[in-house]
Amino acid sequence: MKNAPHRPFALGALAWLLAASLTACASKTKPPGVESAAPPPLAEELKPLQGHWEGEGAGGKCTITITGNSLNYTNSSGSFNTTFILPAGAEPRQLHATIQACSPPSKDPIGKVVFAIFKIEDGTLLLGTYDGSDTPPKNFDAVLDRYAVKKVPLQKKDAGPSHTR
Repeated sequence: MKNAPHRPFALGALAWLLAASLTACASKTKPPGVESAAPPPLAEELKPLQGHWEGEGAGGKCTITITGNSLNYTNSSGSFNTTFILPAGAEPRQLHATIQACSPPSKDPIGKVVFAIFKIEDGTLLLGTYDGSDTPPKNFDAVLDRYAVKKVPLQKKDAGPSHTR
């Protein structure tokens, strides 16, 4: 009997792929002597996805952080960094995430593409995948793994008490 992949891992892979896709195109370094240029404008279709999302998925509580075309997915089992694309004209909207890194290491290889569909309704990002399929689901009734996350402000780590004189 073939073991089915763990659903939390597949979602993590999707999130990881999304995160890596978003960050892969942005370079944080510049050649010496070159003035800093404004970052390239963000494509309109990516803007609603940007930010830090928290909620529930196939693996329980999870967070998804999307910056540019990079998606980082984290749950209690680990995290995935991904880069993603949004194929134009797809209905429902599709997200194809490529795994760039994961922690701890997983059975899903770096470079694996996770196919998902998504929509944003009432401030909630809904993602749906088939578990390990090489095609996106046709609709949300057909998904095996479902994720529902709400955008929340990213909590900054406390730098400790400030000292004033």
